[in-house]
Amino acid sequence: MKKKKSRDNIVSWILSAFLCLVYLFPFYIILMLSFKPKTDLRSRLALPDSLYLDHYIAVLKNGQILLAIKNNVIIIIGSLLVIVVVGSLAAYPLARVQSKWNEWIRKVFMGIMMITPLTVLVGVYSILSRIGAISTYWGIILILSTFGVPMSVYLYANFIATIPVELDEAAAIDGAGHLATFFHVILPQLKPVTVTVIIMQGVNIWNNYLFTHYVLQKKTMFTVTQVVSGYFSTTSSDYGGAAAVAVIGMLPVVVLYLCLQKYFVQGAMDSAVK
Repeated sequence: MKKKKSRDNIVSWILSAFLCLVYLFPFYIILMLSFKPKTDLRSRLALPDSLYLDHYIAVLKNGQILLAIKNNVIIIIGSLLVIVVVGSLAAYPLARVQSKWNEWIRKVFMGIMMITPLTVLVGVYSILSRIGAISTYWGIILILSTFGVPMSVYLYANFIATIPVELDEAAAIDGAGHLATFFHVILPQLKPVTVTVIIMQGVNIWNNYLFTHYVLQKKTMFTVTQVVSGYFSTTSSDYGGAAAVAVIGMLPVVVLYLCLQKYFVQGAMDSAVK
């Protein structure tokens, strides 16, 4: 029995190590490119002869990546506020009230999650253009939060369903209404799933290129993904500069995830219980 358990552990470790290598491989390639000059034509897997920092110096002197990070932060904060507030408030009655109407609403949210953003791009762009939302923070926040709310509602509803209904009943006996019950009883328990929503939706928003490319047309409104794409054209490509921008641009997301990973794992598991 012990030999079998030991063998299973070894297999698990090997598989885990293999998956780590698969996921870390792109990061390794980007790092290597960012520290190599354009004249280095060796394999992209090869280590650089020395740390070539000119790409990073040029990117930071240009200042566009810092402006892009600022734009990303503004967009992500605004979008996540909408996604978290609307998602949690909408999920509470869906999780607590079992009715055909609520079941239908759940199916609508599931259907929206399956819609490919590209299929509605033309319609979305024409609406935003008509209301003057092109190249504005509120315009991109509106569209990104709209696509993020359904997943948020789904995660919150599944998590709230695991919270005992007796807590709501006890609050009602004490004279608390539905909103008071939500804010004082339910909301304090939503920290794990809220962190999950913040990380999942935050990464999607940070890396979004489809909507930002069409909605944010002014150079001063560019996001990190748009700055990276600027290093590629039909005539030339600066892989080193693009890699340096990508490394700097991903640092805030990596730091955020490392700080919140404990809550992310807990919330993801709890949200999948039902």
